[in-house]
Amino acid sequence: MAKPKKRYVCQACGSVSHRWQGQCADCAEWNTLTEDAPATVFSMKHDLSSGGRAVEFVDLNKPGEMPIRQKTGLAEFDRALGGGLVPGSAILMGGDPGIGKSTLLLQAAARVAREGHSVVYVSGEEATGQVRMRAARLGLSDASVKLAAATGVRDILTTLGSMETPKFLVIDSIQTMHSDTIEGAPGTVSQVRGCAFELIRYAKENGVALVLVGHVTKDGNIAGPRVLEHMVDVVMSFEGERSHQYRILRALKNRFGAVDEIGVFAMAGDGLEEVENPSMLFLSGRDQPMAGSSVFPAMEGTRPVLVEIQALIVRLQSGATPRRAVVGWDNGRLAMLLAVLESRCGLSFSSAEVYLNVAGGYRLSDPAADLAVAAALVSALADKPLPDRSVWLGEVSLAGEVRPVAHGGVRMREAAKLGFKRGFGPSDPKNASPDLDYSGLGQLANLVDRVMSS
Repeated sequence: MAKPKKRYVCQACGSVSHRWQGQCADCAEWNTLTEDAPATVFSMKHDLSSGGRAVEFVDLNKPGEMPIRQKTGLAEFDRALGGGLVPGSAILMGGDPGIGKSTLLLQAAARVAREGHSVVYVSGEEATGQVRMRAARLGLSDASVKLAAATGVRDILTTLGSMETPKFLVIDSIQTMHSDTIEGAPGTVSQVRGCAFELIRYAKENGVALVLVGHVTKDGNIAGPRVLEHMVDVVMSFEGERSHQYRILRALKNRFGAVDEIGVFAMAGDGLEEVENPSMLFLSGRDQPMAGSSVFPAMEGTRPVLVEIQALIVRLQSGATPRRAVVGWDNGRLAMLLAVLESRCGLSFSSAEVYLNVAGGYRLSDPAADLAVAAALVSALADKPLPDRSVWLGEVSLAGEVRPVAHGGVRMREAAKLGFKRGFGPSDPKNASPDLDYSGLGQLANLVDRVMSS
């Protein structure tokens, strides 16, 4: 005999509790437990070994044609996807409000439609008239994209079943979708999970490339249950600062391509424009060498991107507490690097304020940036510019060693293509390039001696 039982679901992490409490026991967030649809508890075990339909198996080594990727017409979008849209794939795209998610997807949908494919764009946040106004501003009014303003998943799937199966389906956004088979308001954990399951099942069964737009929390994570990221094939993050023109489309999970590939766009008056050479975007404005400035060849997936690192050292009066401010890099790693420079190289930062910035709003997480940050700090402390047209890369250990990094040769060759003449890094012959004068630095003290003696 089945009996209903209440349950409470955390809106932050999706954990389930059978009684309400102020703080979630799993993620420690406060006031996030809400009552969900009653669960059914069975007092007797059920035999599930019969009564179902047979599942069709396919041999892994069976010869056959592989799915053909569909190009979106945006090379940077295709790069981040791993080569284009895969039929039957589910893509989750998150990003801050106003960053350009809807604009990017509308541009991609219009270009796919211009290739003669059926495209459906369903908006749960805007009316069709508003979407058409934006399309007219972007010059996309001639594209035969089928627009709809709807939030009911049953209505959407019923309509899709009665028309030509689309090649590309955009749902903007999954947090606005609602299923009448699930209790709860749109955006709750149960609604997001249930609606996404139904839409993904439709995409898999019909070979439709599905994109779900997801809201993000104040911490930058995609709102809703974490299981949503496990259900989809690709998780993408559209990043950038609204005060800057550039936008980065980053693949965080990709079952069909490389992870951490990026596509770079610039926001213009007529929409998002592709940036084929992002290094020139992040290095714009570098005319004369200045103290406290270094260039680091970062690696994003298979693409090297050169970014500028800026440092400023301000001496304080005795007794004042120095400040450490970092933008675009890890604050803890800066503290470690300052400690290594003081302990291993004899430099003093204890009575100075340290400001570090990655130009253009770019965010670095690569440990190979240690040497470039150290070079900028030493240059700012000595008030001496680094060698002109030079790049720096290498991981710095607590012993002050400059350790080898991955893809050093690729990074240096990219720097040589952009006109850089000198490279500094670990003593690794793989980093050498015929078009660039490379100098190996075994110890961080060698960097200090080179800057101080220049």
